[in-house]
Amino acid sequence: MFDETKVLAALTAGGGIYGETFEEETASTLIQVESEKIEKLEKGVDSGVALRVIVPWQTFFGSTNSREEDRLIDIARELSRGGPGTNGAAAGERVPPRYPFIITARPDEVDLREKIDLVRRVESAARKMEKRIRQVKVLYRDARQRVRIAGSDGMRVEDDRTQLVLTLLVVGEESGELQTAYEAIGGFCGFELFSDERVERFVKSTVERLSGLLDAREAPMGTRTVVLASEAGGTMIHEAIGHGLEADLAMEGLSCYKGMLGQAIAGPLIDVADDKTLPFRRGTYAYDDEGTPSQRTVLVEKGILKNYLFDRFYAMKYNMPSTANGRRESYRFKPIPRMSNTLILPGKDDPEAIIRSVDKGLLVKKMGGGQVDTVRGDFVFEIQEGYLIEDGQVGPMVRNATMMGNGPKVLKEIDMVGNDIGFGIGTCGKDGQGVPVADAQPTLRMPEIIVGGRG
Repeated sequence: MFDETKVLAALTAGGGIYGETFEEETASTLIQVESEKIEKLEKGVDSGVALRVIVPWQTFFGSTNSREEDRLIDIARELSRGGPGTNGAAAGERVPPRYPFIITARPDEVDLREKIDLVRRVESAARKMEKRIRQVKVLYRDARQRVRIAGSDGMRVEDDRTQLVLTLLVVGEESGELQTAYEAIGGFCGFELFSDERVERFVKSTVERLSGLLDAREAPMGTRTVVLASEAGGTMIHEAIGHGLEADLAMEGLSCYKGMLGQAIAGPLIDVADDKTLPFRRGTYAYDDEGTPSQRTVLVEKGILKNYLFDRFYAMKYNMPSTANGRRESYRFKPIPRMSNTLILPGKDDPEAIIRSVDKGLLVKKMGGGQVDTVRGDFVFEIQEGYLIEDGQVGPMVRNATMMGNGPKVLKEIDMVGNDIGFGIGTCGKDGQGVPVADAQPTLRMPEIIVGGRG
């Protein structure tokens, strides 16, 4: 251990307005089964310390595996460009994390053989369900991250985070053409997630999607009404608006939402929130990676932009409160503004009535990958599971479909919002860092959007 107050004093000795130490220890397991063989089996612990000082308006950052006080003070002095660090730093009482939910079976306390058995069962079950499958890959990951964060303002907190993800990818072939389906389940939860019933549903739904794609017709091209089902999760909200509301982009002119606080950026049916407090969700935490207590942040209310996602740096720079969105992949990275659990809130429309209202369109139940230009708001998404809608009825499945549009334009045109909600999980990449996130949305109707395909 080291004296945080001494290290923080050295960090701020050169004129820094804020210094911070971030200690981390993460125990993790990774198991990958492919072609009925264990391709990867990794189990380990990584730990280290990050130091950061903010000097208006720059960040000086360093990290090390050492916890020796003299070594940390040397790094702090190098970062501060200052003297011996005798000006002192405030010291506060350490605050532990408090979560309103309980994890029954922490993954780091589950026997490794039980984890391997789970992965093998998933792989075997998938192969038995569809004779046209050519490849099955199952990936299991768990991590328990313990952090201690101290700031020169006296902030002292700690957090204990558990992450669990099970991913299934299946590749099938029909008449020489390959199709792929994948699914992932997990979150801030324990091994109790993997009940027999839950695992069976997970495998069955993934393989059934592949079977449908192998038999599906080619997607049509042109402008159509699209119903985005709640099962699709919130990929669109995450990409089309979420990144554009992160303060480093929104405040620095790299977002189409710059300077629009208090203005309408969506239709009156749209409410958007970023909520770090949701039980068991992948983007949940008690404190962000700068020690700010988690909170629910309303971003859009009845179409009006209410806030951006701030970390400590941009909150200080623009005299705004942090929204607890300062996140980092590990102690090796500096914190930056990132989403957590981002969602469009449910509306009042019956999801079935939304489908019945469409004469000719497309129902999207699963999104794939995509790209977004945060400056202009333009996006392109793959559609992994989509169905034609004819005269209010769900028709045949389509394949090789994409969806193209402009985020601000689409958000203003959404004219029906379902009273349901569905979540998706992922790892969001930005500036070379990946952090766990979740996103969610109700069923949405978009009257006109460009659908790309081969049909």
